Amino acid sequence: MPISISNRVSLLAPTAVNSILAEVRQAQARGIQTISLMRGEPDLATPVHIVEAAQAALTAGRTGYPDNRGEMRLREAVALKLQRDNGAAYDPAAEILVTTGATFGIHAALMALLNDGDHVLLPDPVYDAYQSPIRLAGGVPVPIASTPEGGRFTLNMEALDRAARHPRARVILINTPWNPVGTVLSESELGAIGRRVVDHKLALISDEIYETILYGAARHISPASLSPELRERTVIVNSLSKTYAMTGWRVGYCAAPKPVTDAMFLVLQQSSRGPATFIQDAAAAALSGPQETAAAMRDIYAARRTQVRQAFEGHPRARALPPEGGFFAMVDVRATGLPSNEVRRRLLHEHGVVVAHGSAYGPSGEGTLRVSFASGGATLANGLARLTQGLAAL
Repeated sequence: MPISISNRVSLLAPTAVNSILAEVRQAQARGIQTISLMRGEPDLATPVHIVEAAQAALTAGRTGYPDNRGEMRLREAVALKLQRDNGAAYDPAAEILVTTGATFGIHAALMALLNDGDHVLLPDPVYDAYQSPIRLAGGVPVPIASTPEGGRFTLNMEALDRAARHPRARVILINTPWNPVGTVLSESELGAIGRRVVDHKLALISDEIYETILYGAARHISPASLSPELRERTVIVNSLSKTYAMTGWRVGYCAAPKPVTDAMFLVLQQSSRGPATFIQDAAAAALSGPQETAAAMRDIYAARRTQVRQAFEGHPRARALPPEGGFFAMVDVRATGLPSNEVRRRLLHEHGVVVAHGSAYGPSGEGTLRVSFASGGATLANGLARLTQGLAAL
């Protein structure tokens, strides 16, 4: 008789990226040559001074167990960064927790805050990998619809109001800049969300991993900086993956009031020991060292964003919505008359270009494709050529 699998696993689902990758491997096995415009992984190298800091730490023997809350040097660097860049003051000894990436930070925050049946309010569409951790923590994801207005997706505040008044509402989880749609929530939008958090005594989890990748007049604001009342109800989640091209280093951090970080630390102790010590030393060097490399990366992404926009100018079947932040562009394909997943599948199997369908991120994403420009060069140029030609041929 086979080993029985926990009922809890039935609550989980593969992420959209992993599901599409499995389909891509099958297509490649049949001889289809593919180009991917799907993943959110920078093709840029981690800056040299960060790599050298890791090498120096290894040479110095920094290979033992880390402080499970995070090495104090890194927590202090995080506190300085939050004060410098976000105008938010946190005690490195009590209010900052180092995690193995933002993914674990989200998991620890949800596990610390949710009881069974509690509602987690999410913008729709939104990064689909939030769904399973919410369910694993006993929560119920509640999508809040958004619509593209003036070239940007805007959250429906009336729908948020209704959901926030529900007796089981517990957490609002936001992502700004917002994956996949590229909206950077303005101060007024964050203020409106924050008022609902405070009025209904909710918690706010703010995922800020794309905070430095901004375009034009867009400005990142951490909600914790807006008022003392909102700071007391906010958990900031961040990582170094996007800002410093450190996706494989798996290092991130959270900042929250001490009772929350204490609870998150209890979760962390059962499932992680934190990033390796030498990686934490490198992360401290990244946060406290020169920031010109991050600005240079942003300029590269801005040029790629322009490349995506220009590729769709005058297209008969699609239009690109240039993002305010991040390195994904939503492409409106409603003129094809086909479901977004069908469009994605045909682009893969008939034209060899890999993108994500908007409906994977929620019903409000239907009729769009998410196109990544995290990689540039020939990958982006050839991928855009296949994408625009394939959409025209549908």
